[in-house]
Amino acid sequence: MTVAILVLVAVVLIGFVVLASVSIKIVREYQRVVLFRLGRANSARGPGLIIINPITDRISWVDLRERYLEIPHQTAITQDNAAIAIDFIIFYKVLDPLTSVLAVQDFKGAATNIASTTLRSVVGDMSLDDVLSKRDEMNGVLRFKLDDVTERWGVKVTNVEVREIKPPPAVLEAMTRQMGAERTRRAVVTEADGQKQASITVAEGQKQSSILQAEGERQSAELRAQGYAAALRRILEVAGDLDSTTMTLQYLETLKQIGSSPSTKFVIPVELTSLLAGVMNANNGNGAVLPGASPSHK
Repeated sequence: MTVAILVLVAVVLIGFVVLASVSIKIVREYQRVVLFRLGRANSARGPGLIIINPITDRISWVDLRERYLEIPHQTAITQDNAAIAIDFIIFYKVLDPLTSVLAVQDFKGAATNIASTTLRSVVGDMSLDDVLSKRDEMNGVLRFKLDDVTERWGVKVTNVEVREIKPPPAVLEAMTRQMGAERTRRAVVTEADGQKQASITVAEGQKQSSILQAEGERQSAELRAQGYAAALRRILEVAGDLDSTTMTLQYLETLKQIGSSPSTKFVIPVELTSLLAGVMNANNGNGAVLPGASPSHK
């Protein structure tokens, strides 16, 4: 009797454990459970602890995290009749768990087929140059059109990224030649700019050198002229007791030396002009002539 009771208790415990394992579900924060009771969709439950009836209830798990779907290479014809192969990635997330379970049976298969047809439609409206250069614009158009379709499935397409574009071999070869020519052009332009900057730098240096040389010559001439003026003043001070004729001769000799110099700027003391004026007046009065000068004839 005791053994039978123990066996019965053990069976009950095992049954309870099995029933609890199938009846109690722990739903994580990023998950939802769509509950079907007697075949009818009841609700989406979670997160947390939920209890179901294993006899009448069935559940479907839904992941709310953002996921991605890789679309393999698809061949599409551009507006200018160029056949290209494109593969891209779709990022999506479930917004409505109940609709995502009820509206579509195999979301990945449906999304792959929709993406293929949408890609051909988008590429067919673009030229090859636009497909190669306006990838962001193509991504945006693909995302908008795919999201418009998947919205009725309770799924949001968050982003579309074109991963690789393979143009035809002839176009690829032409693009390679074009890139080589562009690199050559840039090298020539860079070299020309360098030569231009070097010429400007050399010309600027020559200009500054000429300016400094001219400034030096001007200052040297001024110093020489000032020296001659100081010499004339010194002669006037030392020879203050000499007669005017001797002084005039000395001044004339000094002026002769000044005239033979390369200077173009001279400083003449006012004493010289006064002395010359006095000598000329004296000569006009007594008929004397300065040495070296010829008498005038009336």
